[in-house]
Amino acid sequence: MATTNPDIIGDLERRELISQLAGGDELKAHLSSDSRTVYCGFDPTAESLHIGNMVPLLALKRFQLAGHKPIALIGGATGMIGDPSFKDSERQLNSVDVIESWVERIKPQLSQFLEFDAGSNAAIMVNNLEWTKDYDVLSFLRDVGKHFSVNAMIQKESVKQRIGREGEGISYTEFSYMILQSFDFSELYKRYGCTLQIGGSDQWGNITGGIDLTRRLHQTQVYGATFPLITKSDGSKFGKTESGTIWMDPNKTSPYAFYQFWLNTADADVYKFMKYFTFLNIDEISEIERSDKESNARPEAQGILAREVTELLHGSVGREAATRISEALFSGEISRLTGDDLEQLALDGLPCTELEGPTQAIVEVLVSTELAKSNKMAREFIGNNAVSVNGQVVDSTDFELSDSKALNGKYFVIRRGKKLFHLVKKT
Repeated sequence: MATTNPDIIGDLERRELISQLAGGDELKAHLSSDSRTVYCGFDPTAESLHIGNMVPLLALKRFQLAGHKPIALIGGATGMIGDPSFKDSERQLNSVDVIESWVERIKPQLSQFLEFDAGSNAAIMVNNLEWTKDYDVLSFLRDVGKHFSVNAMIQKESVKQRIGREGEGISYTEFSYMILQSFDFSELYKRYGCTLQIGGSDQWGNITGGIDLTRRLHQTQVYGATFPLITKSDGSKFGKTESGTIWMDPNKTSPYAFYQFWLNTADADVYKFMKYFTFLNIDEISEIERSDKESNARPEAQGILAREVTELLHGSVGREAATRISEALFSGEISRLTGDDLEQLALDGLPCTELEGPTQAIVEVLVSTELAKSNKMAREFIGNNAVSVNGQVVDSTDFELSDSKALNGKYFVIRRGKKLFHLVKKT
């Protein structure tokens, strides 16, 4: 893969993606002088990664596009301990079997962003359980633990906050996490010549610990870079909606729901998120922002962001399905939806009711789906042309949901007003 961006740190800075650098100008010179190996770790804390993980994942891809060799590290070992960084309380420890199953689930999510057959800078995926599982505790304490000062460790901000907080504080298990992650950096340097670790700003203490350990064990200089933790302008938590976390697994958050999340980005956040989550260059993003500000119409940035990020994660097929569903629902062209599209809507939490029998009266269905509180109210909605079934306005209270009118032989999308939708599925 040819070098396309020799000034990778400069590009990340223009995208406002650099929080801290360990090495500064020396790191920039190090990266511009040759192809380097860079790593980022991902602990298996759930059966899927979430969209907050996309910033470091996309950063690894940016480094690979710039001619460097990325390592995606899965924390099969560190995931058993739990990172205490800026967590309010101790993590619940999961069983070995659960963690192993999560490792296997997130592997394809990591691999889809990187090129593993890209020649000299082909990506590598590793699991830190490989070099920790057979390390006996006495040897680890003598070989690795002796290089860490407890005085220095408790001064790390993430640890200091937990120690100073009322309650249980921090266990020795979580306190040792920094040593394990630091050992990863040292081991990756020894095995692959890795000289740069990247991660969120909450990882700064762990990264600097790894830099120091690598210097002590291998007498060499390595570097670190962190990204800002993503925040929203209104103060709400990024990556969360009323229905829960936005996951990268399409079986947990469908492409349609994923697309809708980005489509609903606030104007105050959308241009920043375009810098973080897309590969559009800075000039393109600035032009989109300028055009939106000069236009009196609805901004285009949200649609561009939603399409770009959805295609990055779910490919063109997922992006096309997401846009098709969105356009069909809000244009009334429901007949364009496929069976898979309709199943996506059920997965996404669109209210769904299963009905038995060959036919169902529309008035009764409106009440049973709670789109109307009573038969009288249901008739009023129909009389006001406020109800549609599969995109067609219902103009009679005698209308019935029958097999012949169903989409794909079993689905009805009922709409009341402009925004209330309900999926009815015949069994």
